Amino acid sequence: MALVYPNTYHHAMSNLGFLTVHHLLNSREDSLCERFFLPDPEDLEEHRKTGYPLFSLESGRFLEDFDVVAFSIPFENDYLNLPEIFELGRLPLFASQRDDRYPLLLCGGVCAFLNPEPLAEIMDAFAVGEAEQILPALLGTLGGFEGTREELLQALTEQPGLYVPSLYQVSYHPEGTVAAMTPEPGVPGRVRRQWVADLDAAPSRSFIQTEATEFGDMALTEVSRGCSRGCRFCAAGYLYLPPRERSLANLTGQVEAGLCSREKVGLVGAAVSDYHEIAALNEAIRERGGKISVSSLRIDSLSAEEVAALAGSGHRTVALAPEAGSQRMRDLINKGIDEAQILRAVALLAAGGIINLKLYFLIGLPGESDEDLDELLELTARIREAWLAEGKKRGRLGTITLSVNPFIPKPFTPLQWSGMDTEKSLEKKMRRIRSAIARMPNTEVIFESLRAAVLQAFLSRGDRRIAEALPLLAAGKNLKAACRELGLDPAFYVTRERGEDELFPWEVIDQGFARDYLYQEYLRGLEGKFTPRCSAGCRRCGVCG
Repeated sequence: MALVYPNTYHHAMSNLGFLTVHHLLNSREDSLCERFFLPDPEDLEEHRKTGYPLFSLESGRFLEDFDVVAFSIPFENDYLNLPEIFELGRLPLFASQRDDRYPLLLCGGVCAFLNPEPLAEIMDAFAVGEAEQILPALLGTLGGFEGTREELLQALTEQPGLYVPSLYQVSYHPEGTVAAMTPEPGVPGRVRRQWVADLDAAPSRSFIQTEATEFGDMALTEVSRGCSRGCRFCAAGYLYLPPRERSLANLTGQVEAGLCSREKVGLVGAAVSDYHEIAALNEAIRERGGKISVSSLRIDSLSAEEVAALAGSGHRTVALAPEAGSQRMRDLINKGIDEAQILRAVALLAAGGIINLKLYFLIGLPGESDEDLDELLELTARIREAWLAEGKKRGRLGTITLSVNPFIPKPFTPLQWSGMDTEKSLEKKMRRIRSAIARMPNTEVIFESLRAAVLQAFLSRGDRRIAEALPLLAAGKNLKAACRELGLDPAFYVTRERGEDELFPWEVIDQGFARDYLYQEYLRGLEGKFTPRCSAGCRRCGVCG
């Protein structure tokens, strides 16, 4: 199997999903896995100049030499690297152009079970769910199979968690929405997401250590999967239900393995601070001479002990995610925190010796008004006052950085019925925030590229008709020009609000929770009602039974 990450080595080798699949495949006696990446710019230029094909890191084999080419894709914007990779790998981009001479193409990663349809005309099959649960049966099918490509694809549909898009016929209403996704006889109508019940049986850490990556100075360790919070904008909080944790004993073993090569442990998970034994885990790391790093902290569960552990590990900057500046918007997204809790967390960090603070905010949420932006700026000013007051005591003033990103309505979240805010509106909001923050000393703001955000919305909410746009976008055309050439309307995918009963392209996937549950959460959000965090199915999503 060729395992392809459609971005550079630097990005790929910080991805635990990619590293875990590579480890799982090479731990078996019946499979061999080698890695492929998008070449760095200077190497890419050499490939183009010489025409030399893309080759594996391990042995220099070409893609066409493998039985299966498996893509691990966690980010939609990496779709734009696929045309280049296919060209360098000498593979036709579209599945209809490939016959028995070519390897089977399998797509896994978050994008494969968030919305596989934008790549449905490209990939032969999708792994819907977590690799640990899907790979054993898949390898069993592949290892002993004798037959045609068509017969193999039919056989794959008999395995839970495999979606073969060519065996589904999609029809559309006159206005362009999906009318039906009709499977061929014997093929399931929907493909159920597969997940691992016991994380202790599925190790996930930095099995390969390299300094040539974003987190090269630390050993990454997965603490948990899923999140109990139920934030209505967050795909990860729904795609990985039910929430699961590793035992402290399991994590201690993974930490010890990581500390053999690195002195810092990076704790990974959607809700690391919610881990029920986080204090004991931090202590176990420190007892073994290790340092601790986390991606972000939970505002309402932050403790002085956790701050001390981070400060003692050399953290100079820590991130918090209020997500919205006004209480009205925080209630809409079910964030479940108030301003007092935010300011308390800020005070804990400042008093604990953290020098710099990063704050994550979303703009463009449904119904957002000028008053909501006013409250965001007022909250920032109050955070700054508290931060600087503590900094003056230390005799050192740090920096507060706002990371402000446009809200993108993602599949399988309650806000999937919403449209994205328009570019014109978002540009106006960005200008207003930038102007206000510029008048606050020791405070700065960074914005995600609006073009990249709109493109992400298009790719994450699209159907299989948008696949033809990928080569055009990869060649440098902007979204509007590419869509115009293909007769597509980008607003149809990006800013249009969905109807209650509209069939979404991604609903060929069965996540295990009810559509009605999501819609009721959507209505509760618009009404500003809070839904308690999940515990043994208390949100009645159905996953836990």
